[in-house]
Amino acid sequence: MVIPLDNVVLTGACGGLGQALAQHFLATGSRVALVGLNRPVLEALAAQAPSRCRIYTPDVSDSAAMQAMAGDWIAQMGLTDAVIANAGVAGGYDTAQAGDLAVFRRMLEINLLGVATTFQPFVAPMRERRHGLLVGVASLAGWRGLPGNGAYCASKAGLIRYLESLRAELRGSGVGVLTVSPGYLRTALTAGNRFAMPGLMEPDEAAHRIAQAMVRRREHCVLPWRLGLLQRLLGWMPAAWTDALLLRQPRKPRVGEPGATPIPGLTSSHEKN
Repeated sequence: MVIPLDNVVLTGACGGLGQALAQHFLATGSRVALVGLNRPVLEALAAQAPSRCRIYTPDVSDSAAMQAMAGDWIAQMGLTDAVIANAGVAGGYDTAQAGDLAVFRRMLEINLLGVATTFQPFVAPMRERRHGLLVGVASLAGWRGLPGNGAYCASKAGLIRYLESLRAELRGSGVGVLTVSPGYLRTALTAGNRFAMPGLMEPDEAAHRIAQAMVRRREHCVLPWRLGLLQRLLGWMPAAWTDALLLRQPRKPRVGEPGATPIPGLTSSHEKN
C-alpha cells in the first residue's frame, strides 16, 4: 500500500537526520512543519520553500506547546498525512553520579515523553479521517542495554514498546505506526563517540530509506539491516559473553565530558556534575 505524504510534521528538524528528512520532503513538494530549537537552521531550511513551511520552536516535552503547534499547523496548512517524532538527545550515563539523574530524567522527557506529546494532537483527527502515519525514531540501542549508556538505551527501549502499544491500539483505524531503529548515523550525536561504529550511515541515505518505508506503509525500518542482524545475534548470546565484549569498548561521553553533545533543558549546575 502506497500513501501520499503531502503534509508532514517533523520534530528534531535541526539535527543531521532531521535536516536530511526535511530536505527530502521539501524536494518532493510536501508541506513541512519544521519543529526544532535552532531557529537559524530552521529558517535556512524554510527558505527552500517558504510557502510550504512553518517554523516552530517548542520544547517537545511541553504538551501545551505541542498542542498549540499542532493547532496552528492544521489551521494554516490542513490535516497532516504524517508526523515524524525525530527529536532526541543522547549521552553517557553513570548511576553512581547523582548529577546524572537529571540527565536521565531529561533524556526520558525528550526521547520518550516528547514522542507522545508530539503524536497526541494528531491522533484523533487522523483516526476520524481514517488516514495518517505516526513515525517514531527509536534506535538499535533500544534493543539491548549498553554499558555507560543506560539512560539512552532505556529511553529508546521504552519508545519501542510505546510505539508497539500505539500500533496495536490503532490497528484497523487507517492510522499506521512506523518504528524506525537506526544504528550509527554520521551526526552531531555520534561525533564524540570514542568506540567503533559499524555500519555508520550518512543522514541522507537514512532519510531516503525512512521515506521509502513511510510511503510503503511499513511498520518497522532498521538502518542498516545488517547491523540489526548483528544486534539480534548478540541478543542470542549468553548475557555474560555480550557484557564482557561490550565492556571492552570505550563509553559514550557523559554531559560535561569532551565530545558530549548538549542536552536542552539541563541547567549549568547539572552539566557540571
